[in-house]
Amino acid sequence: MMRLIVIINYCLMMFMAHSTHAHASDLPRISLQISKYMISAEMATTHRTRAQGLMFRESLAENTGMLFVFPKSAYYGMWMKNTILPLSVAFIDEKGTIINIADMEPDSLVTHRSAGPAKYALEMSGGWFASRKISAGDLVSGLEHAPVAN
Repeated sequence: MMRLIVIINYCLMMFMAHSTHAHASDLPRISLQISKYMISAEMATTHRTRAQGLMFRESLAENTGMLFVFPKSAYYGMWMKNTILPLSVAFIDEKGTIINIADMEPDSLVTHRSAGPAKYALEMSGGWFASRKISAGDLVSGLEHAPVAN
């Protein structure tokens, strides 16, 4: 049964990557701020765009990333299948507080989980949060402008 699920997930990801690949210009953007740092983030608000994430991207511009907006607050996990860039992810609660941050290795199936119920996940270039001394407990502003997720 588990093997069937893995095969189905793989086929779905490959189909999405080749037939409905979302490019940076295709997704709406949101301006966010953490401490003194301004961020321009693409928004992944549907199951399809959250599943695609930053797969197959070759680069991210400075202070840009992707905001995953989930339909409800819950424990979520992120992985790096077909993602060739090292990324860091901040799991964020519905009030905008960073719950925890994880560094993720390219093309890894290791799941990085939120340490508490998250409403958002913000992926940035690997080490982005650490290099700016951003950590759990810091506030992300601008999330009130994020649309409701499907």
